[in-house]
Amino acid sequence: MRLLRVLKILFVVLRFGLDEFILAHERTAFLRITLNWLMFFRDTDAPRAERLRLALESLGPIFVKFGQMLSTRRDLMPTDLADELAKLQDQVPPFPSSQAIALLEANFGKPLSQVFARFDEIPIASASVAQVHFAALPDGREVAVKVLRPGIARVIEHDLDLLDAAAALLERFWADGRRLKPREVVAEFSKHLHDELDLMREAASASQLKRNFATSNLLLVPEIYWDWCSESVMVMERMHGIPVSQVEAIRAAGVDISKLAADGVEIFYTQVFRDGFFHADMHPGNVQVARDGRYIALDFGIMGTLTDTDKSYLAQNFIAFFRRDYKRVAEVHIESGWAPADTRVDELEAAIRSVCEPIFDKPLREVSFGRVLLRLFQTSRRFGIEIQPQLVLLQKTLLNIEGLGLQLDPELDLWKTAKPWLERWMSEQIGWRGFVKSMQEEAPHYAMLLPQLPRLLYQRLNDKRLDQLEDILEMHFRQTQLRNRWLMAITAVLTAMLIWMVYGALK
Repeated sequence: MRLLRVLKILFVVLRFGLDEFILAHERTAFLRITLNWLMFFRDTDAPRAERLRLALESLGPIFVKFGQMLSTRRDLMPTDLADELAKLQDQVPPFPSSQAIALLEANFGKPLSQVFARFDEIPIASASVAQVHFAALPDGREVAVKVLRPGIARVIEHDLDLLDAAAALLERFWADGRRLKPREVVAEFSKHLHDELDLMREAASASQLKRNFATSNLLLVPEIYWDWCSESVMVMERMHGIPVSQVEAIRAAGVDISKLAADGVEIFYTQVFRDGFFHADMHPGNVQVARDGRYIALDFGIMGTLTDTDKSYLAQNFIAFFRRDYKRVAEVHIESGWAPADTRVDELEAAIRSVCEPIFDKPLREVSFGRVLLRLFQTSRRFGIEIQPQLVLLQKTLLNIEGLGLQLDPELDLWKTAKPWLERWMSEQIGWRGFVKSMQEEAPHYAMLLPQLPRLLYQRLNDKRLDQLEDILEMHFRQTQLRNRWLMAITAVLTAMLIWMVYGALK
């Protein structure tokens, strides 16, 4: 089985002329000439990016998903490859319903008729890792049942091994191999893919996102029914909405399209800067719109997280961009540790200015902030800036949100919508309100620590290093005593001079 898979991959590589990537080094040029002579029948006139996309599509869903992930790594990928791979669509034929039913019955330990009042055998959606069926619980609640593909873990492990081997070859023989770090990219892909294989993890992410927006009137997240969930099955509330790509149907439902587009921007910034927990796969297939104008989020397999430090530096970066303060952008990159500490601020500032100025001369609604980030990632290479994985997910999400917003409302000014929100958020983090908020958050910690301080101090004073502490204090006392003698001498001289001057004046 494994040998057949290797042979298929090798055949596809040769068929689409992908040996161009592996044998691009001058040391292996003779091999490529030989292959071109032997495989004279193949057509390699199409651009290399298009041939790579077609090859990944022919290799199957895991390779398609890998290509999708590569398209987001524009900090590493050449532009032509990233643009072409972004066209990959994760459209996978469903697996037989009989397999889905067998997996569900094995998971629940009883016939499906005793678990659900109704189960639709025809899946409503199918992707590379799982597929979704509609059903109804015994009490009548409508649900969506997500089921992992049978044997998908084994297939993924095999394909990941092959991808890693291919990456090692690229790293060794392709001219750009070491700079693009293909093995690190495969390792990152492996991590995200294994996360998607655990549906309990996805269910927990959905539950967290729902809790974050519990009081919001902008976003709906399905309820998770935990009693029916496991690592290979997730059962959640069935959502009724219009796919966000069907703009005319949304408009016909009476939804304010301009408000909807602006709400999408607010949802994004709320997830990123308020919660530090965001849906990182917001393509049109995972977003619907309810009849009342609220967004519906679906598929929570890929979620991004940010620390408080990341959030603060990102907000400062965004606001500095809005104000065209390139020096501050450069300073924030260095302060955050994203750029090496020895980076010259003026050089980084000049590089950032060269990227942004030509773009900012356009009307703001014509500016893609996602594209600005991509150009900055590419420019940052020569400064040794390592792009953080969480920022790559953020960039991908921002591009998705921007695309959705402009699809809904071509006049959407993403920057104008975002700036007031960011400035308000920053005012809540910095200054008096930020200080009060921090004190409130730290109060429980201080309340536990303060009663312990006398005991901790006593233990410290009785430490075995107390003799050393006494020596230090004695030395300090002697130095202080010597300094005090000099001060007394100087004071006496000054006092005598003052008395003499006063006495002379009285005479």
